[in-house]
Amino acid sequence: MEENRARRVVDALRDRGIDARMEKAGVYQFGLWIKIPGGREAIWDTDGSAGLEAQVMRDGVLVGFVPSIPGSDDFTEEQVVDAIARTDYDQPVATQRRTAPVPAAPLPRQGGVFRRFLDGFRYRD
Repeated sequence: MEENRARRVVDALRDRGIDARMEKAGVYQFGLWIKIPGGREAIWDTDGSAGLEAQVMRDGVLVGFVPSIPGSDDFTEEQVVDAIARTDYDQPVATQRRTAPVPAAPLPRQGGVFRRFLDGFRYRD
């Protein structure tokens, strides 16, 4: 996922009350980190493939995954946010709910007032 796109998706998820942050997987390789219940975390789209998929980890051990979502290689940012919000992580192989849960209270943007400074002024708000 491209860096600025990952940043915008993280911001949209945080606006929906989903604890998300940008995951830097390598040089110019970005994805999303989502905190989920049970001490688990979902790491979305860090492998550079076109489709949207995730690994579910607990204490660094793979405990589940989200298979590639059909048609996700052409998703808009809004569709990516919706797909992540609708994901049900209760089973080892996660599934998509028909509708997203009701959004929670928005979380503050990461970095606060120092956000652009920490990111090296590489983007516009």
